[in-house]
Amino acid sequence: MRESYRDPITTFATNVMGTVHVLEAARQTKCTRAMVIVTSDKCYENREWVWGYRETEALGGYDPYSSSKGCSELVTSAYRRSFLLQADIPVATARAGNVIGGGDWSEDRLIPDMIRSFIKGKTGAIRYPESTRPWQHVLEPLAGYLLLATKLFAEGREYADAWNFGPEQNDVKQVRWMANELVALWGEGVNWKNVNDNSSHEAKLLSLDISKAKNLLNWKPRWTSATALNKTVEWYRSWQAKDDMRSITLHQIAEYESSQTE
Repeated sequence: MRESYRDPITTFATNVMGTVHVLEAARQTKCTRAMVIVTSDKCYENREWVWGYRETEALGGYDPYSSSKGCSELVTSAYRRSFLLQADIPVATARAGNVIGGGDWSEDRLIPDMIRSFIKGKTGAIRYPESTRPWQHVLEPLAGYLLLATKLFAEGREYADAWNFGPEQNDVKQVRWMANELVALWGEGVNWKNVNDNSSHEAKLLSLDISKAKNLLNWKPRWTSATALNKTVEWYRSWQAKDDMRSITLHQIAEYESSQTE
């Protein structure tokens, strides 16, 4: 998100016009059967509510990243109603929570930033320890996207709508909790510190209402935040040990597919 402050033009060009170009390509391509456009849980106009945002809540965003994701939702809605439903191309949008998991080396993300610090023997830096987010393992929303795409392909416009994918409401965690759990799992005397960075706006509370996906798609999260963190650390530790990461990743996917709701 901080990158969107540094380069707002590219942020809007990518998230808004990028969505336009993809949807226009689908409209011009006769073989497209269904589409899932992934945006973000940041697409909602955040009002610091203690309850989860539903798919019908107002879209918006304080910062360029959040705003551009809200715009992407509006673009998709316009294309759906103006062109794609008439062309029998059902399109849905998916709004996922804060995903974690092995293989993520992006900057300005809690887990990758802390893992990089730990590997270098440094203290992890946390900017907003009191913020609350809907953390989930990356396999959770991916499973939801695939299920949604299958429904769109098989049953069409009934599922051509917006969908939230996130953890259960009682599993939404503070950044402080995530950082403490990550430190405990990594071991080796690592720690974290609060850097008190107030250079950009950051919402304190954010969670998603996943009732719609649970009731209409029969999707629900299988791993708790604790399990998601455990699997994430397991992946990075294996990478650090130079293990066969393809095998490790496939094994975690198989574990997820065979697991029941915790």
